[in-house]
Amino acid sequence: MVGRDRTAEPAAGVYSVCYVNGFQTQPGELDTWPDDLLLQRDGHVVFDPDWPDEALLDTSTAQRREQIADTVIPWIEHCADDGFDAVEFDNLDSYSRSKGALSLDDNLALAALLVEAAHDVGLAAGQKNAAEDAPALQEHAGFDFAVTEECAAYEECAAYTDVYGERVIDIEYTDELPRPFAEMCTDDASPASMVLRDRDLVTPDDDGYAFESCR
Repeated sequence: MVGRDRTAEPAAGVYSVCYVNGFQTQPGELDTWPDDLLLQRDGHVVFDPDWPDEALLDTSTAQRREQIADTVIPWIEHCADDGFDAVEFDNLDSYSRSKGALSLDDNLALAALLVEAAHDVGLAAGQKNAAEDAPALQEHAGFDFAVTEECAAYEECAAYTDVYGERVIDIEYTDELPRPFAEMCTDDASPASMVLRDRDLVTPDDDGYAFESCR
């Protein structure tokens, strides 16, 4: 499996997952969104504290969710046209950074629209991270699999595998390993599809490149 941004081409000859940031703006794309679709507090746009160049999208009403979907669904269709096999939606837990302005139900409603759109064009739909919301996201939005980052390092893989079984893809990073990767692969709680990568995801020709797989 290879995951790439929606603006990139899928990898040839492997199962390719298209990355879509469906609940926050991408860096450098703030100006492409209407102001009324950006979550605001006291007249100021609300940004992700960990990613200060990503603004939260306002999923609080059905009308706004439909408008957000009107922008995101063409991205999904483009992923399918380009030859991707699946799409992964990131920042499903943006509500947790909204200081109460958004709810899980708000994001579930938008997620359901996006998953339906993915299925309509023949793509599997993946949940990116958001471990504690996995049961609700699968049941109410219809996600097919999960893509996680560091679920083994943070001891939360079971939150995904309990919901998706073997349909969990986990990426661990070399700078945050709690113990040798080979040992982590033998843990019962670790997903069968688990890989180790360098944090910057550089290419094999670059210094610092790292890649290992449990399989």
